[in-house]
Amino acid sequence: MSNTRISCLVAAAFVSLSVHAQAAPATAPAATPAAQMPAPRPAPPTRPADGPGAPAWTVVGAQPGGTTLMGARGGNPPPGADGDFLIGPDYLPAKELDVVDGVPRGSVTQFALESVNSKFYPGVARDVFGSVDPNNPKTLIVQTRPQPWSRAITVYVPQQYERGTAAPFIVTHDGPRLYENDPALGRALDNLIAQRRVPAMIAISIQNGGGDAQGSQRGLEYDTMSGKLAEFIEAEVLPAVEKRVGVKLTKNPGQRAVMGCSSGAAAALSMAWYRNDLYHRVISYSGTYVNQQWPFNPQTPGGAWGYHESIIANAPVKPIRIWMHVGDADLYNPNVMRDGMHDWVEANHRMAAVLRSKGYHYQYVYALGSGHCDKRVREQTLPAALEWVWR
Repeated sequence: MSNTRISCLVAAAFVSLSVHAQAAPATAPAATPAAQMPAPRPAPPTRPADGPGAPAWTVVGAQPGGTTLMGARGGNPPPGADGDFLIGPDYLPAKELDVVDGVPRGSVTQFALESVNSKFYPGVARDVFGSVDPNNPKTLIVQTRPQPWSRAITVYVPQQYERGTAAPFIVTHDGPRLYENDPALGRALDNLIAQRRVPAMIAISIQNGGGDAQGSQRGLEYDTMSGKLAEFIEAEVLPAVEKRVGVKLTKNPGQRAVMGCSSGAAAALSMAWYRNDLYHRVISYSGTYVNQQWPFNPQTPGGAWGYHESIIANAPVKPIRIWMHVGDADLYNPNVMRDGMHDWVEANHRMAAVLRSKGYHYQYVYALGSGHCDKRVREQTLPAALEWVWR
């Protein structure tokens, strides 16, 4: 999925009230050659709800005795229920995204971080998409070059936050660029906090480092199977948020959540899995639980496909609570790799199955009539997902 589209989807996550942007430095990275545009992707096939590997769905809004696999218009699973749920294909924005008179409204601050100050990520990019390694079909050969980055950090603070107290928070991947903003997450939190359905949490949206998939900074951050991204955020982002916004963030992993879409969703799970001492709550839209890790790591040769193939099954149960979604027309073999590990629907079905078998608290939403990181689905489900994950 293109970085531009993902940024636009997640930019739809923040309120437009009282935005205070701290300008980035005047210097800009040197110009680089234009990247080669990949060929257009074929439309992914629609996978039937009762297709191979699908769980036994609870159809949201189904009438007693009904057999039709179709959810009620605008319906979401109950906020207290675990399991596998089917929604759609008719979607409605959640009422919690409305501005409601009398509801306290949070504020938003933005500032920029620069790669020159990072000890974790100096920045990398590619100009041409890689080719399959003839000696290892599970990875690509990619020519990369250094590429400095500048990224926006967008911070929502609820009006109910008491200065000096350690606040719960949620990290969101693929955040908006500097001076860009849109209301969905902030408005949802305004209403949910006022209704005491979630704690008075701070939301921290982190712009990715640029590019997409193998050979890019975004791919390096999000698709790598390790705790490095969580450690980067812990060491370089959260202290900057506390200093520049004047807030204090909790150290309690049970009061920390992380959310993402596509590779950002895989990154969210990796933060909670590899640094479970830091995060316990995950929201995953169209999770890229496929083989997209780069560079190749022989310890996790299938990348995030390994989560549902063996990693989760073979590990002790961790205190992770995960809300996850996939669309029936989600991605399928979107690049040159043909290793049997690039079907997003199959990957998410398998994730739900292994989570179920291990006894995790999970809620899995299968969205009919929708594609990858579908904005309509997000606008309907986001408040319900937030409420469920904070139970």
